[in-house]
Amino acid sequence: MNPAGAPWRPLLAVAVAVLAAHLLILRAGPGPLQLANPLATHALFTRTITAAPPAPTAAPEPLPPVLATPKRPRAPEAAPLLEQAPVSAAQHEAAPQASFAVPGSVRLHYQVSAHSRNQLWQGKGELLWRHDGERYEAHLEVSAPLLPTRTQRSTGSITADGLAPLRFSDKGRSEEAAHFQRDQGKVSFSSNRPDAPLAPGAQDRLSVLLQLGALIAGNPGKFGPEATIAIQTASTRDAEPWIFKVEVEEQLVLPGGAVATIKLTRNPRKEFDLKVELWLAPGMAYVPVRLRLTQPNGDWLDQQWSSTDRD
Repeated sequence: MNPAGAPWRPLLAVAVAVLAAHLLILRAGPGPLQLANPLATHALFTRTITAAPPAPTAAPEPLPPVLATPKRPRAPEAAPLLEQAPVSAAQHEAAPQASFAVPGSVRLHYQVSAHSRNQLWQGKGELLWRHDGERYEAHLEVSAPLLPTRTQRSTGSITADGLAPLRFSDKGRSEEAAHFQRDQGKVSFSSNRPDAPLAPGAQDRLSVLLQLGALIAGNPGKFGPEATIAIQTASTRDAEPWIFKVEVEEQLVLPGGAVATIKLTRNPRKEFDLKVELWLAPGMAYVPVRLRLTQPNGDWLDQQWSSTDRD
């Protein structure tokens, strides 16, 4: 007989009982904890305002194409630059002289250089453009070390006349806004400046960049060199006609690669006007790939396309 066997058997019985109790508790407990992904996004439905010809050239090999966001999760195969949709008869009657092709939802990144306060600054920028075929949002953010981040946001609707902004905000150290009160035919400003009459096709300083691209994409043959496009453009303090002149086509070498572009220029007409130079890429659904703004005092900001997110 083993004298150590007597205490061993009771200990074994206790261990078996404890293990059985734990198994019962685990079977009765709740299932595994599931956490929702806080970064999950929802794809947006994309459509165009009119049946426009496809972009004349594909983006060069180094460049990622601008993709229209599909309604279902993106399939492995490549998507077209623009999803075309037939325009209705009512839309033809509403805009007999103009047609539009709105680019699909996209996120563009830029390298930014700026001259301010007699110094040269380097920074970065991001333009987020998204829509569901009826409503849109554009968000532009530019930042540089030691300078306040500048953020512009435009929201509104997509109509037979292209983009129809409802609100435009511009934030540096503080935020100001412009409100498009279409039922009253005016633009009002949070800065308490006098209201401005609202003209047909009016845009704000952010939406105008995308409206120009949608307008030219809808009828590329109509806007050759020397053509002019007049659009009432609102800041957060006033709304005035901006006249853009179409320049010759340019082949640019940008941080994101070589790209064929069409340049448009808005020259100052008054003492304190801003000069705007805009380059649109036909092979990327006419999105802005370069934007250069020059102040009356000579300060300037130049943002150049560096990459594209395929949302």
